[in-house]
Amino acid sequence: MTVRRKLLAVAACVAALLTVVSAADAKGFRRYLSLRQDVEAIHQRNQAITAQNEALRREINALRTDPSALERAAREELGYIKPGEIVFHLE
Repeated sequence: MTVRRKLLAVAACVAALLTVVSAADAKGFRRYLSLRQDVEAIHQRNQAITAQNEALRREINALRTDPSALERAAREELGYIKPGEIVFHLE
C-alpha cells in the first residue's frame, strides 16, 4: 500500500468516526435536525401571522373608508341596531 492510500484510509476512518459521534451526540446532528424543524415551524407561524396582519390591515382600511363596513362591524361586534328594527336571537 502506498502512503497516499494509507492517508486516504485514515482520513476515511476519521470521517466515519466523526459521523458516528455526531449522530450519537445529543449536541450533534440530532440537535441540528431538531433546530431545523423548529426553524420550519417558526417560518410557518410567521407566514400565518403575516397573513393575519394583512387581513387586519384590510379590515382597518375598510372601517376607515367604507361606511357599510363600519355599520357591519357595529352590528356584528357591538350589537347595534337601527331605530325601528326588531332583533330575533335564535339559539
